[in-house]
Amino acid sequence: MIYREFQDMKLSGLGMGAMRLPVIDGDDSRIDEARAQAMVDYAMENGVNYYDTAWGYHDGHSESVMGRALNRYPRESWYLATKFPGYDLSNMGKVEEIFEKQLEKCGVEYFDFYLFHNVCEMNIDAYLDETYGIYDYLMKQKQAGRIRHLGFSAHGNLDVMKRFLDAYGKDMEFCQIQLNYLDFSFQNAKEKVELLESWNIPVWVMEPLRGGRLAKLSGEEENALKALRPQENIPAWAFRFLQSIPGVTVVLSGMSDLEQMQENICTWEEDKPLNAEEMESLLHIADEMVKKIVLPCTACHYCTSHCPQGLPIPELLALYNEHCFTRGGFIAPMALAAYPPEKQPSACIGCRSCEAVCPQQIKISEAMADFTQKLGM
Repeated sequence: MIYREFQDMKLSGLGMGAMRLPVIDGDDSRIDEARAQAMVDYAMENGVNYYDTAWGYHDGHSESVMGRALNRYPRESWYLATKFPGYDLSNMGKVEEIFEKQLEKCGVEYFDFYLFHNVCEMNIDAYLDETYGIYDYLMKQKQAGRIRHLGFSAHGNLDVMKRFLDAYGKDMEFCQIQLNYLDFSFQNAKEKVELLESWNIPVWVMEPLRGGRLAKLSGEEENALKALRPQENIPAWAFRFLQSIPGVTVVLSGMSDLEQMQENICTWEEDKPLNAEEMESLLHIADEMVKKIVLPCTACHYCTSHCPQGLPIPELLALYNEHCFTRGGFIAPMALAAYPPEKQPSACIGCRSCEAVCPQQIKISEAMADFTQKLGM
């Protein structure tokens, strides 16, 4: 296992994410605990020492299952991370209640790593609202030793991350972002990495395989990569990409069965970062994957000056592209929750004034109508 230095610690380069544990009869709330335990056992035997869970994973059962699995081993042999569930605004006034319950569920006296969960457009105002006392409470827990290292995870855009860092960045020790070779440009992950580097904050990675999307490519794409590294399997390319990005410390993989874990641990037995040719080829594949689905908006903003509704069209198209590529998911609805009704895609009146000035000739009104339908608005 490859290890990365973090302060006075050595963390396994591969961490076990506990969001996609094996389940019974396809029911996400019913974790197959025996299989999950076997995965933890294998991970521990093969050098994985970082384990990531959260309040809401598996309908609230992930923390308890991971706590029972890990507590069979000496406490100093593993590091546990969990998060304050700010993705649900109703939790904002419950930080103490939730934190105490998390310690109980995990069966621990302290968390090695604790995060503000999912900083995004929807919750940034609440996270920064001092009346909730979230930051103050978590800092007190850190001072008391019940949180060893404090950080945050972010699915929000670059401006949201900047706002959070401007408020709390001096006390953030790490940041978890969605980073993979597809999102390096598609979701501006490159700029997010650079932002964190400017704050001297190391990167934790979530969604390295984009929810499994990068575990299997088309025949043409696979052949292009095999020509460069004949012995490398396709999922390994996603990890090799991350091994090539400065600042990346821990890569979390939400492995759902033992076979996936065995393959991923095998990959993380050695560092094999990409050379310039390999990086160029991989990013080209990512660009081509995106082009097949998304609309070619360049955010020139010609459209916005001609929209009688004043819609933020480039922003909406970017979210539409994400939603189409992911075939659903939570990122676009989550971001749109921060938009007032009059700025939602459903507010488009289909006048096509924007289309008359679009250099890319995008059928914007049709995209807004399709987006509205996909969201069930």
